[in-house]
Amino acid sequence: MVKEFSGKNEWAVILGGSSGLGLATAKKLAKHGLHICVIHRSRKAELLNIDHEFSILKQEGVKFLSFNIDALNIAKRVDVIQQLQNEFEAQGKIRVLVHSIAKGNLKPMITEEANPTLKNDDFSLTINAMAISLYDWTKSLFEANLFAADTRIISFTSQGNQKAWQNYAAVSAAKVALEAITRNIALEFASYGIKANCIQAGVTNTDSFKRIPGSDVIKQHTLATNPFRRLTRPEDVANVVYLLSKDEAIWINGSIIPVDGGEHIT
Repeated sequence: MVKEFSGKNEWAVILGGSSGLGLATAKKLAKHGLHICVIHRSRKAELLNIDHEFSILKQEGVKFLSFNIDALNIAKRVDVIQQLQNEFEAQGKIRVLVHSIAKGNLKPMITEEANPTLKNDDFSLTINAMAISLYDWTKSLFEANLFAADTRIISFTSQGNQKAWQNYAAVSAAKVALEAITRNIALEFASYGIKANCIQAGVTNTDSFKRIPGSDVIKQHTLATNPFRRLTRPEDVANVVYLLSKDEAIWINGSIIPVDGGEHIT
């Protein structure tokens, strides 16, 4: 198979790429010749499985970097960018930046039990992690002159951007903010060759989804109503990230793209 991006010394930087949509995306883009940099925050107990997944990715013959850090830490971000500059040696550039950070509070607004409820800080932490961090990384990489002449920035939203799910208020707010930031990146960075789009993934049985209270009910409802009677798979989303990374997608900018087999129309 001819790898589309081979020989171009172009990279994909994936924020949150050790599992779920981010990991599937890393594997897909590596298969087509993009070098991969994964930035993730993983516990020690998870590293054995993560290292196994990364070893599969490396078999594609691309360059690979992994940073197990807090992507929200400014000093860590500065350090990663410096290391990328050293690795690129003024030759490599970032073709794709993918935002797949899932760090938020899943608390109720009101509860009759002793469990904690949502507070202002919970909203702030969630929106900063799942939305504002996209702008922070975009701006920092742009100022470091690491983006290619034709760069694609892709973020992941969900149907929680419009639907109210129990205990999902902070994440819903973050998804709406993420979409707004993505649209403005699409507008304000366009003159520098940067396109930004948001993928609205269908219900996907990832670890992040399983943490949502009542996720089993959402899962069963989706299986019953999705036109194809199945959940979205991480590979489904990764395939569309790849499509948006291709030269032919150069005129797609500022869009929210459902990737759910038609789930959003039912």
